Amino acid sequence: MDSRIIQLFVLIFIVLVVHTIYSFWVFPEVRILEAIAAETGSILPRTFVVIVKDIEQEICLILFLWGIYLCIERYMNISSQSYLFDVDFLKNIENPTSDVLNTLDAIDDLPNEIKNTPLVQITSSSLRRFAITGSIQNASEAIEPALESLAIRNEGELSIIKYITWAIPSIGFLGTVRGIGQAMTQAETAVAGNIGPMTSSLGIAFNSTFVALLVSIFLMMFLSYLQKTQDDQLVNVQDYCERFLIRRISQLNKTEE
Repeated sequence: MDSRIIQLFVLIFIVLVVHTIYSFWVFPEVRILEAIAAETGSILPRTFVVIVKDIEQEICLILFLWGIYLCIERYMNISSQSYLFDVDFLKNIENPTSDVLNTLDAIDDLPNEIKNTPLVQITSSSLRRFAITGSIQNASEAIEPALESLAIRNEGELSIIKYITWAIPSIGFLGTVRGIGQAMTQAETAVAGNIGPMTSSLGIAFNSTFVALLVSIFLMMFLSYLQKTQDDQLVNVQDYCERFLIRRISQLNKTEE
């Protein structure tokens, strides 16, 4: 199944779970606290359910959980390929009598989940360039644009996560604007001595911003770690090509000369 479809199903699942929690726990608890506050003439306490009770906070939590899932999914995908850096796909090249085309055929016979990894694709592309031109320089020059293409693709993989990290604070600020707007319409009531409705509206403003900024901090931490993992992948691919490909075909040329 396509990964985007899976991501969409995960988003729907998160929405259902979070809204179910709100429906059966958060909203009932808030109604109880509001009833107690109305009877005693006090304001709502700053408990967890009160802080996250509004629609903006619910959306922020949904996006936060989805962003965490996307980060973990991408990290697991990269980590599942890390063992390949310890596998020598090009060991037969050390033999001067071996045919480079046979090595390429062996790579083409690998399972698709291995053959389609960035490491194998970049390595086989560079080796194919050497097989066609017989030039070590051409083989080496094929690595750099392939790494740049991989870096661009990695950035594309992070586009949704980056959008989520931007959207969460924006939604929090929308809650702030909504809360302040409601508070302004209740100014006359506050002047008359009943500040409850106004403080409740201001609570919407401050709580939405608080929740949005808090979860965005944690999501940015996950995103930064994921970006570092992707950068390490680029470095490892380049190092693999230098150690197992360029060095060997250089020795092969010297032997043939």
